[in-house]
Amino acid sequence: MAPIAISPERDPAPSLKTAYHDTIRFFLNGTRVVLDEIDPEVTLLEYLRGIGLTGTKLGCAEGGCGACTVVISQYNPTTKNIYHASVNACLAPLASVDGKHVITIEGIGNVKQPHPAQERIAKSNGSQCGFCTPGIVMSLYALLRNNDSPNDHDIEEAFDGNLCRCTGYRPILDAAQTFSVDRGCGKSTSNGGSGCCMENGNGPNGASGGCCKSKSLDDGQPIKKFTPPGFIEYNKDTELIFPPTLKKHEFRPLAFGNKRKRWYRPVTLEQLLEIKSVYPDAKIIGGSTETQIEIKFKAMQYPVSVFVGDIPELRQYSFQDDHLEIGGNVILTDLENICQEALKHYGPVRGQVFEAMYKQLKYFAGRQIRNVGTPAGNLATASPISDLNPVFMAANCVLIAKSQAKTTEIPMSTFFKGYRRTALESDAIIASIRIPLMQEKGDYFRAYKQAKRKDDDIAIVTAALHVSVDGKGTVEQANLVYGGMAPFTVAAKKANEYLVGKMFAHPETLEGAMSALGSDFDLSFSVPGGMASYRKSLALSFFYRFYHEVLAGLNTASEHGDSQAVEELERELSRGYEDREATAEYAKDTIGKPANHVAALKQVTGEAQYTDDIPPLKNELHAAIVFSTRPHAKIVSRDYSAALDIPGVVDIVDKDDLHNPTDNKWGAPNFDDLFLAEDEVFTAGQPIAIVLATSQARAAEGVRAVKIEYENLPAIFTMEEAIEKESFHKYFRYIKKGDTEEAFKNCDHTFSGVSRMGGQEHFYLETNACLAIPHPEGEFEIWTSSQNPTESQMFAARILQVPANKVVARVKRLGGGFGGKETRCVQLSTIMALAAQKTKRPVRCMLNRDEDMVMSGQRHPFMAKWKVGVNKDGKLQALDVDVFNNAGWSFDLSAAVCERAMTHIDGCYKIPNVHIRGRLCKTNTMSNTAFRGFGGPQGMFIAESYMSEVADRLGMPVEEFREINFYGDNDQTHFNQGIDDWHVPIMWKQVQEESDYANRRKAVTEFNATHKWRKRGLALIPTKFGISFTALWFNQAGALVHIYHDGSVLVAHGGTEMGQGLHTKMSMIAAEALQVPLEDVHISDTSTNTVANTSATAASASSDLNGYAIWNACEQINARLAPYREKLGPKATMKDLAHAAYFDRVNLSANGFYKTPEIGYTWGENKGKMFFYFTQGVTAAEVEIDCLTGTWSCLRADIKMDVGRSINPSIDYGQIEGAFVQGMGLFTMEESLWLRNGPMAGNLFTKGPGAYKIPGFRDIPQEFNVRLLKGVTWENLRTIQRSRGVGEPPLFMGSAVFFAIRDALKSARADYGVEAKLAEEGGEGDGLLRLESPATPERIRLSCVDPIMERARVAPKEGEKSFFIAI
Repeated sequence: MAPIAISPERDPAPSLKTAYHDTIRFFLNGTRVVLDEIDPEVTLLEYLRGIGLTGTKLGCAEGGCGACTVVISQYNPTTKNIYHASVNACLAPLASVDGKHVITIEGIGNVKQPHPAQERIAKSNGSQCGFCTPGIVMSLYALLRNNDSPNDHDIEEAFDGNLCRCTGYRPILDAAQTFSVDRGCGKSTSNGGSGCCMENGNGPNGASGGCCKSKSLDDGQPIKKFTPPGFIEYNKDTELIFPPTLKKHEFRPLAFGNKRKRWYRPVTLEQLLEIKSVYPDAKIIGGSTETQIEIKFKAMQYPVSVFVGDIPELRQYSFQDDHLEIGGNVILTDLENICQEALKHYGPVRGQVFEAMYKQLKYFAGRQIRNVGTPAGNLATASPISDLNPVFMAANCVLIAKSQAKTTEIPMSTFFKGYRRTALESDAIIASIRIPLMQEKGDYFRAYKQAKRKDDDIAIVTAALHVSVDGKGTVEQANLVYGGMAPFTVAAKKANEYLVGKMFAHPETLEGAMSALGSDFDLSFSVPGGMASYRKSLALSFFYRFYHEVLAGLNTASEHGDSQAVEELERELSRGYEDREATAEYAKDTIGKPANHVAALKQVTGEAQYTDDIPPLKNELHAAIVFSTRPHAKIVSRDYSAALDIPGVVDIVDKDDLHNPTDNKWGAPNFDDLFLAEDEVFTAGQPIAIVLATSQARAAEGVRAVKIEYENLPAIFTMEEAIEKESFHKYFRYIKKGDTEEAFKNCDHTFSGVSRMGGQEHFYLETNACLAIPHPEGEFEIWTSSQNPTESQMFAARILQVPANKVVARVKRLGGGFGGKETRCVQLSTIMALAAQKTKRPVRCMLNRDEDMVMSGQRHPFMAKWKVGVNKDGKLQALDVDVFNNAGWSFDLSAAVCERAMTHIDGCYKIPNVHIRGRLCKTNTMSNTAFRGFGGPQGMFIAESYMSEVADRLGMPVEEFREINFYGDNDQTHFNQGIDDWHVPIMWKQVQEESDYANRRKAVTEFNATHKWRKRGLALIPTKFGISFTALWFNQAGALVHIYHDGSVLVAHGGTEMGQGLHTKMSMIAAEALQVPLEDVHISDTSTNTVANTSATAASASSDLNGYAIWNACEQINARLAPYREKLGPKATMKDLAHAAYFDRVNLSANGFYKTPEIGYTWGENKGKMFFYFTQGVTAAEVEIDCLTGTWSCLRADIKMDVGRSINPSIDYGQIEGAFVQGMGLFTMEESLWLRNGPMAGNLFTKGPGAYKIPGFRDIPQEFNVRLLKGVTWENLRTIQRSRGVGEPPLFMGSAVFFAIRDALKSARADYGVEAKLAEEGGEGDGLLRLESPATPERIRLSCVDPIMERARVAPKEGEKSFFIAI
């Protein structure tokens, strides 16, 4: 049932003269819908999922991930055309779709008849976990509906509002590019032809003439577009039409509401002004991009809301002689096009403002937001980091404000009054904006923006800079306007005053203006928003860049001119290569051949079911969790009374509902975690209680009504604080080999250092979700998004006080996991089971993104204090390391993570004498947990950090230093394990050859010698990753195989499908073993009542373990079927065999089992085999950085992985590309920050896509090449098919980008004489570059030592600390 439980009040406010209606009419997937009971608080997403259209997903609820993308087709009053807008359904109010056609993923195709966009993404391996896929398909669909002949640029930019955590984006782009006119032509060079007419300028209109395929031949027949082999042809004429009745739709004023809220939809400006006169505090809603976030995350209440998106008068524009006037409610997508039109109309000189505005809009949010956002909304919200507001202000725009009583002209210079405050009167609206033109001569206008990520990111600093210069070069007017430098958009007053009257080209003008800017923006170290030095440097760098661009425009030959500062770093279109012949020499009937993910078509059509897609059950309750808001405090009191008074709230569950207080403890092996907080909370985000209600909205309202009184206690956040205060978990491990002390005495050099890296949020697109169902006779069924259903079963049984055989934990599929659903998911499923038992009703819960991020833990931050001994020849002699990880408040898996880091801290290098000690820092953050790589990437990062720093000290190329220290065949690691099938040296050589590394190294050196502000860097990084659980007992698996009468095969195994293609590989193994077609094998779900006592799907070992278990079961059945194969002959089908065997009463089911042989390591003694084998790889990466801003781009990455004999190369390439991009995010972009002060002190700040940035489509390498090692034999590899685990090992390959950035920064620093002093140990001014991970744009810029950066540095005063805490 749709969530419209509150009966609306039908009478509009009596004080309004306009007659309002209360029925909305729209089309949904071609079908007419009429609703007259509208809850104004319901979003389009809630409505769609409420009526069973669950293909549209909830990923973040803030319009930042694109998982909820739908298309809304409507008549656009600005362009007078039908426009198909991709829109975030999580933000769009249901009440806003009147008169429109809503198209969801279900409306464009299904598994039997997919849309070409769905089919091509599925067949191109563009869907792994599949949770983000419907949104991505709908973004592509919207592009095709609006432009059926897109080019490569159109396609690459179409996904700027979508995120994917699995694929690395390359296969999605490859699929989408099949629709490109650049790639889709049979004659194009990219398809091996002589050149498309558009490439050669031979189109119907010459160089700019478009595609010949869109024109007619002499006989009037259009040429068919080139469709790549194997794909459905795309024909725009078969699309859903815009319903004819909507073309005649009468937009009537609407009003409806409930006890809490009234909603108005006026359709004329007069009606809007009347509403504002009666309700001056009414919230104006255009795109709802800000409002929905305020309601959802800030619990703000707007009793009266007015939707203004359907008022044509506010969506017009007109070209005047001296200005362009745009309606306040022109959507930003239309504004982009208007800017382009204005540039043609007025010319590039007079239209400079529009060029600047277009540039800002291009990177403003994602397309889904630009399709609904408006300039008036942007102005009225008065964000201090707005991209557009500085442009309006610098251009001296005038706002036309209207109320019922008057029309007012407000100059932009007087509009902003303070933080989120403006000069707009409460009863007025911004009707239009007048944008003045520039003069033909002497006016210069540019805009700049710097963010953490290029696409779809809020600005750190934004600027619009405008100067007017007379014929003699004297500045007549200056208007330098900045966002992100103050609580509101602000002009640089002192710099503007200084510039007027100065000769612009005079050398002193630049210096004086920079000094004035420094005075204008004299930020304190603790400034709100943090990054004081970086923000100040950006303010100066933007002006420096602008100054030299104006100089070039003035054609002034100036000795201090710096033309290299002008050009900004822009990406090329991305491309990539995969070696599709890598498995040819060992492929079998099924195994070794590329095959699509078995659920790919279900995922691209929205038919794949995830936990929260399970249809509502009778009497189902929705749960919301009361989380602690303090990092460390005593709970003085709990008051649930107000929550229980809310209609729809049924019950509240907390620690007092436990059968036994000891059952509250969990977290093997130490049981130091708590399901529900008791008398003390140890981190912000610790569950205290569960509110159960008849709807999710009422449960959330109940949570807000709960009152918890705290008494604060001291809190610890960082590893440094924990070390200082000796706050450690009870754990200590060491590995010792040889005699480090003696080695240090005898080696030529000893160097020491500290390496530090931050954590990482998993950001799986599907947050943790659970549905707990009580059954008769004390049985329980738990559907959970868990990588570890057995642990979900065991802890639920424990807290319910029933035997495990009465609890079934089930997993259909996960929308991503990456380790984040290995243990932390158990907390959610267990407390939901308790709630279901108490109420005797099914209980459903899916965490919001912000809740998931504070509850589920992250990758562990690590710090290492190391000492390295090395000889003059570069040979490593000794390594001594103290390793610390930030475990958070409880143990979780931190010990095992630390152990894996310790075993990978050698990298790929032989070090004869090693002593490593590991500790776990106990802090008041969420309990950090498993994440793809599980400590391995942290250990290897420490290794490559000391290798880089020591190489610099020795004056030796780091590539040479690495190579001469490589392990050899059968060498022993520091934990005394021999290395078999050692292929890193081979791949090291091959990658250099395939990437032309030596020539590119020369080219980089030449580039850096001739470029002042742009620097390039190269890195070549190896990896070896141990495969096995370090806890011996987890290295086992079971499987169950059934063959039915019709020859079809049902397989159950202990692994969960989370996008990594495990079910696909397991189906292939069963098909190969039983000699049946792949399509005859099915895996339904992972369930504890089919395969018991399973291990978590983790450690990259699931294919090895479950694959052999399935093979074992199939071998048992094959042995039973052998007589029938012999009797019926080689052409007998499985149906024939099964039929014959059944009638002979032969068992056609088998239970398979496998345990990894040989392994078992003893800590302390340093004996035994830790890992079954090592997956290996080598990556070369090249980057370019902009030293003025810290922006960077990866120009190229060449990855080669040794994955043994690949079971499915398509799946493996997807894992490699996805892991690489995730690793690149870890080492360059993703940064978790906590608030230091204020009412939310100690809370995570980066808890959603708005503040936490993962790589997007346009962050991947511009050239992305991936190969699998071939031509070797793997003599010692005794795994299924001789394949190697591939899920985790490639993640560290992303660090190649980090070390390439470091290489580029060394060149930038060397220009100013700052280089590592040879053979010297530490100290001030030693010149060594110590770069922490992640290498964010801020860290890159702060590592530079140019005069602009040096003058921008902000030092803390005594006792002053930064605004944020980085743990």
